[in-house]
Amino acid sequence: MSVEVDLLLQEAKESIEAAQNYRSELQQRLHGLNQARKQVRGSSGQARENLRRHFAELQVAATRLLNERLAVLLAEVDAIEADSIKPLDDCQSLIEHGVGQADELLREGEAALRCGLGEKEDKLGSFTKKALHIQLDSLPEVPALVDVPCVSAQLDDSLLVLLRDRVSRHGSVSSHPPVQIEELQERPGGILVRWCKVDEDFAAADYRLQSRRSGSGGSQYEDAYIGRDTEFLVLHLDPHTDYLFRVCARGEGRTEWSPWSIPQTGYTTLAAHEWSPGTDGFILSSRRNIALRNDSSRCSVLYSKAPTYFCGQTLTFKISAAGQMDRRDTLGVCVDNERGAESLQRDQAVCISTNGAVFVNGKEMTNQLPAVTVGSSVTFDMEVVSLFPVSNNNLSDGATFKLRVTIGSGNREVVFDWLLDQAVDCLYFGCSFIHSGWKVLVF
Repeated sequence: MSVEVDLLLQEAKESIEAAQNYRSELQQRLHGLNQARKQVRGSSGQARENLRRHFAELQVAATRLLNERLAVLLAEVDAIEADSIKPLDDCQSLIEHGVGQADELLREGEAALRCGLGEKEDKLGSFTKKALHIQLDSLPEVPALVDVPCVSAQLDDSLLVLLRDRVSRHGSVSSHPPVQIEELQERPGGILVRWCKVDEDFAAADYRLQSRRSGSGGSQYEDAYIGRDTEFLVLHLDPHTDYLFRVCARGEGRTEWSPWSIPQTGYTTLAAHEWSPGTDGFILSSRRNIALRNDSSRCSVLYSKAPTYFCGQTLTFKISAAGQMDRRDTLGVCVDNERGAESLQRDQAVCISTNGAVFVNGKEMTNQLPAVTVGSSVTFDMEVVSLFPVSNNNLSDGATFKLRVTIGSGNREVVFDWLLDQAVDCLYFGCSFIHSGWKVLVF
C-alpha cells in the first residue's frame, strides 16, 4: 500500500472521529435545547395554573367578603326599622283604641237622642258622663315626618375605583427570577450556597433560601435561611445524597416574595465533622458537632472523631456559650490526637486561645487576634507548600513539610507557615477549656 493511500486512510479516520465528536456535541446541544424548551413550557404551565388558582381564590374571597358586608348593612337596616316602627305601632294602637271609644260614644249618643221621653233624661245623663270620662279634647301626638327615620344607603363608586386600580396592578409575570444560585460548594456534612442578583433594577431587602432532598416524592422544600446575606452554609446533610436548592428575594418595602430561582442540585462527599465521644468534662449533641464543657474537672483536649479536616477546606468553630476565660484554653488543628494532653499549645498543633493568642507548635506568636466570646467564629484555612519534593509521604533528612495557615477571628486574621517533619493530608481538630460553660459548634 502506497504512502498516499496510508495518508488518505489516516485522514479518513480522523474525519470520521471528528464527525462522531461533532455529532455527539450536536446531540448534547439538542438535549440542552429540549431541556430549555421543557423549562419554558413547564414554567409557563405552572405560571398559568398559579394565576388561575390565585384569582379563583380571590374571587371566592371577594364574594364572601361582599356578602358578609351586605349582611351587616341589611342587619343595620332591619335594626333601624324595628326600633323606629315600634313607637309608631304603639301610637297607632292608641289612636285605634280612641277611634273605637269615639264610635261607641257616638252610637250611645244617637241612641239617647232617639229614645222616649221617659228614658231620655237617664240616657242623656249617662252619655254626658261617659263623654266627660273619655276626654274628647285630648288627642295623641303623631310625630312629624321630619322626626321619623328615613332609612337610606350611602353608596359610591370609590371602592370600585380603588378595586379597579389595585386589581390592574395586582400580580406580575416575569420571564426570569431576579435572583439565581451562583455556586454550590461541598463542605463537611453540608453545602455552602451562594447566590446573586441577575436583575440590577431589583432592590432586595431580604433573601430566602430553601432546600429539600432530591428524588423524594413526599419531601417538601423547607426554609434554610432568611436574611440579607448572599450565602449560607446548609448543614446536617447526608453525604452522597442529592439536594435541591432554590432562592428568592423580597423587594424593599414589599411583603411578597419574588419568583423562585431555577432549582440547582448539589451534594457533598465529605462526612460531617464530629467530636469524639467519651471525653471527660464534655457532653456532645446528638449529631456530635456541638460540644459543651459541663464541669471543671481535669482539663483534657477534646479531639475530632477522626482526622476529617483536609487542606483546602475552611474549618469553623462557632462559640454559642462562654465560660470564664483562661489563656490555656485552645481551639485548633493538630497532626495527631495525643491522649492525655491538656492543651493544644504543644508540638504538632496550631491553635488560638480564648484571649486571642496564637500558638504554633507550642510557641506563642507575636501577632494576636481578638478575644473569643459568645457569637465568635474562628476559622482555619490551610494550603500545602512543600519546600522539597516529597515522595511516598516520606521526607529526606533535613527536609520539611510546610502548610500555609490562615486563622481568622472577628474581622482580623493572621497568616503564617507551619513547618512539620512529615507530610500530612488530613488533620484532627480539637478544643480544651479550663472552666465550664463553653459551648462550641464545629463545621
